Amino acid sequence: MAKKYIFDKESVSFRKVGLSAWNIIGKVLKWVSGAIALAVVYYVIFSQLFNTDVESQLSLENRAYRQEYEKLHERQRLLSDVVRNLRSRDDEIYSQIFHGTAPEVDPAGILVADTDSDAADYASMVLSNRSRLDSVASRAARVEASFKAAFERLSKKDTIPPMCLPIKNLSYIMTGASTGMKYNPFYKVESRHDGLDIIAPQGEPVYVTADGTVEAVVRSAKGLGNVVTINHGNGYVTRYAHLGQVKVSRGQKLKRGALLAEVGVSGKSFAPHLHYEVLFNGEPLDPVNYFFAALAPEQYAGISYMAEHTAQSLD
Repeated sequence: MAKKYIFDKESVSFRKVGLSAWNIIGKVLKWVSGAIALAVVYYVIFSQLFNTDVESQLSLENRAYRQEYEKLHERQRLLSDVVRNLRSRDDEIYSQIFHGTAPEVDPAGILVADTDSDAADYASMVLSNRSRLDSVASRAARVEASFKAAFERLSKKDTIPPMCLPIKNLSYIMTGASTGMKYNPFYKVESRHDGLDIIAPQGEPVYVTADGTVEAVVRSAKGLGNVVTINHGNGYVTRYAHLGQVKVSRGQKLKRGALLAEVGVSGKSFAPHLHYEVLFNGEPLDPVNYFFAALAPEQYAGISYMAEHTAQSLD
């Protein structure tokens, strides 16, 4: 620290000025405060303009997590839509085939851990999850009982619905319009379509989808063309239309998988295909709902999508 001198007029000389301890402490504090303030200013400026390697890495990770979260959120939304659609189709299948309501399982019964809870809340979490476990167990028992009753009904030979494929190796690219209001290729308007169009070449074998008796054989150049109707009992009837050569006769008893006819283009048909209908007590049902037991899940999903979203029928 530099020494300080003042001029003494009386002695006409310079004399050294002594510094007290407080003066020294005050000066030191000023220097330290200034240095700290300047260091803070430099740090703020540096941190705003430059990122360290760790900060850059963390920033990249945060952006990646944000993007991944957005993707997951979108996937969750899509999956929710898929689950709702599957649940609706499941209800329809259960209603048509088992003639009852599908068992309900409330997603709220699934255990959910609250990661924001403090340790003091663990006791309430245990009690809550124990209650949910009891609810899930109860619902699972009801679901098991429902399926047991359904399988008992299906185990009886005379109650099995027509659940086989009318054409072997059926794929989604062979699937046309199913039941509902469809665009008619001849009249150019929407009209009711009571069956499923299966696109196949002429001469492709057509098989009966369940044990039954030939109720009617119609040969015609109009409407549905050559048609075979099979009565399976218990209210179930299947109808095969636009056939080519018919291999059965009225009153004949057939086993599931027996050769019935060949695909044709008879009647008012836009292209060779099989028009296949499933009726229960006279009401037309969606035939696709009866294919779930004869197809792999991914095949069934593809055929269901094509059948539902094909807007134009072939007859």
